Amino acid sequence: MNVAQKYRVNSPKVVHETIDGEVVVVNLDKGDYYSFLATGAEIWESLIQGTPSNLVVAEILNRYEGEPGQIENSIQEFLDKLQQEELIVPASSDSLTSESSSSPAAENASPPQKQPFEIPTLQKYTDMEELLALDPIHEVDEMGWPNVKQ
Repeated sequence: MNVAQKYRVNSPKVVHETIDGEVVVVNLDKGDYYSFLATGAEIWESLIQGTPSNLVVAEILNRYEGEPGQIENSIQEFLDKLQQEELIVPASSDSLTSESSSSPAAENASPPQKQPFEIPTLQKYTDMEELLALDPIHEVDEMGWPNVKQ
C-alpha cells in the first residue's frame, strides 16, 4: 500500500460493538449484520481509531508471522469487502498521507513473540434483514415493535 488511506465507519447507517474480541457491525439501511474476530477485529479497531491503512498493515506485520505480501493482500481484500458492504468509507481527503514512518517508540521496543497470521474474514448474516430494516415507529401494529403491520 503506497498511499495511506484513512477510513471511517459509515455512520449513521452503520453501528458497531466489540464484545469479547468479536466485532459485530449492523448496516441499518440493508438490515444485514456482520461479525469478525481475531485479525479482522484488530484491523477494525485500528481503522475506527483513525489509523491509516499502511500503518494498519505495518502493525499486523509486526504482530504476526507470515509472508508479508500475502498479509498485505489479505488486509486489502478485507478492506475492499468492508467498503463493498458499505460498512466503511474513505475519510475526508485531508486525511490522506503518503507512506508514514513508524513512531520512534515502536522502533526501540523489543519485538513481541509473533503469532501465526490468520486471514481476516467477514461473516455476513441476512437472517434478520426484514426485522433490522423495519421502521419501529411507522411500520408496526398496535402491539408495537417487533410486530409488523399486516
